[in-house]
Amino acid sequence: MPASAAKQLLDHYDRHARALPWRSPPGSPPPDPYFVWLSEVMLQQTTVATVTPRFRRLIERWPTIDALAAAPDEEVLMEWAGLGYYARARNLIACAREVAARGGFPPSESELRKLPGLGAYTAAAVAAIAFGARAVVIDTNVARVIARYRGIKQTLQESRDDIRKHADAMTPTDRPGDFAQAMMDLGATICRPRRPACSICPLSADCLALASGAPEEFPATKLKRERPHRHGLAWWIERDGAIWLVRRPARGMLGGMAALPGPEWGDDVPTVQRQASISHGFTHFTLELHIARRAEPVGEGWWQPIDHLAEAGLPTLYAKAAGTMLERKEVLAA
Repeated sequence: MPASAAKQLLDHYDRHARALPWRSPPGSPPPDPYFVWLSEVMLQQTTVATVTPRFRRLIERWPTIDALAAAPDEEVLMEWAGLGYYARARNLIACAREVAARGGFPPSESELRKLPGLGAYTAAAVAAIAFGARAVVIDTNVARVIARYRGIKQTLQESRDDIRKHADAMTPTDRPGDFAQAMMDLGATICRPRRPACSICPLSADCLALASGAPEEFPATKLKRERPHRHGLAWWIERDGAIWLVRRPARGMLGGMAALPGPEWGDDVPTVQRQASISHGFTHFTLELHIARRAEPVGEGWWQPIDHLAEAGLPTLYAKAAGTMLERKEVLAA
């Protein structure tokens, strides 16, 4: 990217930057590293619209990294409920405690990479945005911008090294954090996967994908594999206006989260009398969760009042299952 193009992008960012609660306005002192790190973790596989109110709620409850580090695991997991990809929450807890123990975030990308849950992208983003270090920040949106600007037609996976080389050449020494966020905004709001708004793009004059006449064809789309389908069983145990809940094992899917009790999921349909079934999609497989009544509690857990079920921190799968059963109960009672 020519220096003039980087300047054009920063000028555009100065006028059109998204106002987000974890950001500082363009050209302002960098934001708290805690805010940058927290937002980047929350935004992995999750939209800005979903994250924004949850981010505000989380920092209102734990305004500093030390406060988050001191919070019980169960409370953090409950706060994370509904955001999905629950390994992020477990890494969030581990990282917060390590950062608190060392007295703050390290400013270098290499040291940030050593923290729990910080991969190449997150470490580069925190280094650039929070500490002003020149770091090559590449998320999916940024990779798409680069692929189109440089006319790279292979899939993002196939062209990873080429994209990194071009991204490195693009990244300026001055205002690297604003530049990284400008690229993110460009990919999220203008250079979208479908129907890119090329007419208002500050880089359109030199974009090779646009010059081809078919910018949407850059980069090529990776063929998706069909996800395997699994089945699960959840016990609905109700007594005196309360539901029996357990906590899933710390490791594995939905690790550490509140849940309806039941065996591990597998390929076979459970041979029990089911009250209801729900479908849910995970990244690598789809799940049919079958819900059956049971009289006695199973495993270590607690009675959660139905009137306060929303406070249990159920992940989406089990919140959907509980909602289905409660709706069924209302219909039968009508």
